[in-house]
Amino acid sequence: MGEGNGVVVLPLHGELSIEQQSAALQPDPHGRRRVVLATNVAESSVTLPGVRVVIDSGQAREPRYDPNSGFSRLETVNISQASADQRAGRAGRVAEGWAMRLWPQSQRLEPQRRPEIAQVELAALALELAGWGSDDLRFVDPPPPGALAAARDLLQRLGALDSTATITALGKRMLALGTHPRLSAMLLSAQGAADRALACDLAALVEARDPLRSGGDALAARWRALAAFRQGRLPADAHRSGLAAIDAASKQWRRRLRAEVPPPREVEAHRLGDLLAHAFPDRIARQHPSDPRRYSLANGRMARLFEDSALFGEPWVVVSELRFEAKDALVLRGAPVDEGFLRREFPQRFVNEDAVRWDAARRALSAKRESRFDQIVLETRPAGRVDPRHAAAALTAAVGELGLQSLPWSDGSGQLRERVASLREWMPELELPDLSDDALLASLDQWLQPAFNGKTRLDALGEDELAEALKSRLDWAQRQRVDQYAPVRISVPSGMERRIEYTHGQPPVLAVKLQELFGLADTPRVADGRVPVTLHLLSPGGKPLQVTQDLRGFWERTYPEVKKEMKGRYPRHPWPDDPWSAQATHRAKPRGT
Repeated sequence: MGEGNGVVVLPLHGELSIEQQSAALQPDPHGRRRVVLATNVAESSVTLPGVRVVIDSGQAREPRYDPNSGFSRLETVNISQASADQRAGRAGRVAEGWAMRLWPQSQRLEPQRRPEIAQVELAALALELAGWGSDDLRFVDPPPPGALAAARDLLQRLGALDSTATITALGKRMLALGTHPRLSAMLLSAQGAADRALACDLAALVEARDPLRSGGDALAARWRALAAFRQGRLPADAHRSGLAAIDAASKQWRRRLRAEVPPPREVEAHRLGDLLAHAFPDRIARQHPSDPRRYSLANGRMARLFEDSALFGEPWVVVSELRFEAKDALVLRGAPVDEGFLRREFPQRFVNEDAVRWDAARRALSAKRESRFDQIVLETRPAGRVDPRHAAAALTAAVGELGLQSLPWSDGSGQLRERVASLREWMPELELPDLSDDALLASLDQWLQPAFNGKTRLDALGEDELAEALKSRLDWAQRQRVDQYAPVRISVPSGMERRIEYTHGQPPVLAVKLQELFGLADTPRVADGRVPVTLHLLSPGGKPLQVTQDLRGFWERTYPEVKKEMKGRYPRHPWPDDPWSAQATHRAKPRGT
């Protein structure tokens, strides 16, 4: 990279050739001091010899899911404390060294780096799993169930998976291409040499940073700037280096696809949209009939245009980049698409059927006869009474929209979820299912929809029916283990059974009157003896006296003071001098004793 004054400066990152990486990993043959400018590949993956000083910026480039584009992109983020410690450890491995940290001492870092699998888009992983034929893998950090379900839904829209989540012939070709499934689907959809070259341009444009300074939402403007750059003309608002990088990426794609014909010099914007539709089938959008700046997306959401949008007036568009907001998403980049093209390429997504929908305003179901493209309603008219055969799916979808809080949760069902969550932490070897909000929302069709069979109202589902639906997530053996290792109630020395309260992330709580524990020396435990119960020791009147996980210590040190204070207040209840040998009871002493 550079040298002078007895110093040689070397880069080190993952995209270097083996020879260039080796130069950074070996001592300088001329004995010069080396300055290695490294990404966090040098944090733990390799050992650099002779390093005495580490200058740590406190930052790293890490993949993050960008919901605007639908891809994972590198972002500059603060490192974790564990990474900072690891970087400091690069210095002084063979002699005394120094680490210089370029952030204020008051800045607090996160203890650990979040696992990458929890922060990236998972369509590529889901396609790999489908290609292997099984997703029965024990991940160190399992993929979030909601993100994995969304990835499989996208793959089905792209044609990579069939309705049973089995990889298709197209999916195998997409997997072999080795890029994001959205781009693979578009590249493989192109028919003819000119369209393949144009698809390569679009793949490069979609992945790149915006080459125009002026912004705007027309993808066609970016392509035209690229075409002008190739003809030796640079638009006034374009970045030369950005267009050069996009052109180079497109050439690389053409080499991979053996597309020998160069891209066309001019194209209509609709031709770009027709290709993009194969990459973003979930973002095909139709103009709202009563608001021309709003669009209904194929995935069921709504989007709106900028005030000065170049797409204004287009009846159909395909959106390559969105900014998700609370109400309507904002279209950042897109191209018009022809309805006739959609009907030719995606005939299976144009349907006419009777549908049952959740009417949020009426909080009830309504029956409609609809013509739709995916989830875009093209035409609708009333269809009479609600058909119970369709009601269960509609009620399930309503819960997905309203949230789990719309269901009639009993205390027992809530506690079952807390017990399972606690055991997943305390005894992971039990391999209990995830009953978190995200996991349940991602699997509503599997566990909740059967409970709605025969019902046409959301409030027709009772607490007991919901409890049985929730239990269906556990097989018989798993239910037995939950009851064994996280019991709902526990027998105490008084002969009574008292309830244990569970809260994930905290010790279980047993609230019990002190007199009921006479004779018990050790704190009760759950999870096969691994987790002590937190005892809330109560007075005869049910008021808290002591909170402890050390019952033996309470009897030895604290009980004498409690007895002295409470004996006069509750004279009809036993306060023995020796609680170890006293008879436990839940009753008061008989009158006159």
